[in-house]
Amino acid sequence: MRWPALVVFAGLVTTSCAFTRLDDVSCPDGGTTLTYDNLGQQFFATWCNSCHSAAVEFRHGAPEQLVFDTQARVQNWKSRIFERAAADNDSMPPGPDGPSQKERNQLAVWLSCGAQ
Repeated sequence: MRWPALVVFAGLVTTSCAFTRLDDVSCPDGGTTLTYDNLGQQFFATWCNSCHSAAVEFRHGAPEQLVFDTQARVQNWKSRIFERAAADNDSMPPGPDGPSQKERNQLAVWLSCGAQ
C-alpha cells in the first residue's frame, strides 16, 4: 500500500514549489506607462506566440485555449501568465533561453495594472 506515501510526497512537492501570484502584487501608485502596444504585443510575439498563438497549427503541447495572440486573450489569462512568466516566475517559456529579469519585471507591472 504505497498510496499514503505518494499522497504525502505529492503534497510536499506542490507546497515547496512556491511562486509569486498576480494577487500578491499591486499596480504601482500612479499606474504604469507600459501598454499592450509598447510592451505586451512584442513580449508575446517574441516569447510566447510560437506555441500560444491561434495561427500555430501545432502548439508544442500548449492547450488550445491558452492562446495569447490578442490583448483580450492576454487579459483573460493574465493570472496564469503571471504565475508562469512574470516577476520571479520563470517556468515559461521552457528551455534555457527566455526573457531577461527586466522584461519579466516589466510584464509583472503591466499585468498587475490590468494589461491595458
